[in-house]
Amino acid sequence: MNWDSREGWGPSHRPVLLEETVSLLVTGPGVYVDCTAGGGGHLALLAARAGAGSRLIAIDRDCAVLARTREQLQASLPQVMFVHGNFRDLGQILERAGVKEVQGVLMDLGVSSFQLDDAARGFSYRADAPLDMRMDTSQATSAADLVNRLSEQELSRILWEYGEERYARRIARSIVAMRQREPIVSTGQLVEAIRRALPAGQREGKHPARRSFQALRIAVNEELESLRAGLEAAVEVLAAGGRLAVISFHSLEDRMVKAFFAREAKGCLCPPELPVCVCGHRARLRVLTRRPVTPTPQEVAENPRARSARLRVAEKLAVYSTNGGGTGCRQPGI
Repeated sequence: MNWDSREGWGPSHRPVLLEETVSLLVTGPGVYVDCTAGGGGHLALLAARAGAGSRLIAIDRDCAVLARTREQLQASLPQVMFVHGNFRDLGQILERAGVKEVQGVLMDLGVSSFQLDDAARGFSYRADAPLDMRMDTSQATSAADLVNRLSEQELSRILWEYGEERYARRIARSIVAMRQREPIVSTGQLVEAIRRALPAGQREGKHPARRSFQALRIAVNEELESLRAGLEAAVEVLAAGGRLAVISFHSLEDRMVKAFFAREAKGCLCPPELPVCVCGHRARLRVLTRRPVTPTPQEVAENPRARSARLRVAEKLAVYSTNGGGTGCRQPGI
């Protein structure tokens, strides 16, 4: 299957916000990291914009996807180093690669088209398949493990917090009732348990299992924990003037990125009633996207999966500031 910068190596994969992301991320030659390489949709344009002498490091948790991407791209993009790993470990990955700082970091969050379209991976509620959902198949815990082992209360919490599922308690109760009769080992069984839990009027329109599947996928892969650690690691490895670009696809991720950027663009974080700063926090970032960049109507028409994408970009300050670039922070206490 032919690869190009728009299509990747799969017919259903199109890199979202490609031009917008690369234009905001690349500031000149250097080392750039694609933390979620997937099918490599951003790599060719990143390499072209970074220019001769630049180096790219492509990381992905999914060893199968990474292997196929490496096979397709290594000949045409010899400056790319492919690494199987989790971007929460970005600092260690770069240390092993002999890299101390980078000019740019890209995170394209969520599940990839390749994982969704491969029914055997168990991410999709549209086909009956083993209930897996692991992005890294070398990890031990699958979605089936969580569904069959967690308490009703914990399942309800996951569905509510990660899927914002209003019927979380009813669905958790239905899952427990089904697994008492037989283990839930397929996506079809899980979809049926979810359907049974919902009022009849909620079974039409958008697929009734979409929020629950999202929640379980996030829990299985510890996506929010990885994002939290990965954002911190990215700021640590960025050179002064280097940029961090994050594309998110649901509100939980976007809120986390927005809050992290806002915090790191501020100086003092002490409560306002304190007369002097005791936290010692320094602004490390300048937010470049006050509002997230979203796909154009044309892109959404061509690629419906892009409709919920949100891009946020921040730049690392050359010198950590006590006032976040003029926010009037109090002076640190002595």
